[in-house]
Amino acid sequence: MASVGGRGRRRLVGEINVVPYIDVMLVLLVIFMVTAPLLTQGVKVDLPKAGAQAIPDQKDPLIISLDKDGHRYINLGDDKSAPVDEKTLAARVRAVLERDHDTQVLLKADARLPYGDVMKTMVLMQSVGATKVGFITDPLPPEPGQ
Repeated sequence: MASVGGRGRRRLVGEINVVPYIDVMLVLLVIFMVTAPLLTQGVKVDLPKAGAQAIPDQKDPLIISLDKDGHRYINLGDDKSAPVDEKTLAARVRAVLERDHDTQVLLKADARLPYGDVMKTMVLMQSVGATKVGFITDPLPPEPGQ
């Protein structure tokens, strides 16, 4: 039993043990480090190789992706990996261009896609008011001996 008079009582300690919090933080850090590379988004597109100059960084461009089957994707909206039809694509691009006329539109087309499909999308972009339409390519591999 506890003694009367308070001699056997324990004093309350006003310190917080932070070791469990550090352990939880380190576990979360490892989880985020492992999952971050897996969260890359986008559409799998086999880009053609070209020796073009890089575009200087400006505002965030509007990227239209065309896969090998001719499906169109846009880097706007809730589901960026869902294909969009021509009407939806045109409406979204028109809305962006109405807010900012200088927004650059970039086409990211698969190398196996017929040239006519790429041009059809480019004409669609120009018909909704895109004055700056460019192409995204992969850089050429380095030449032997360099």
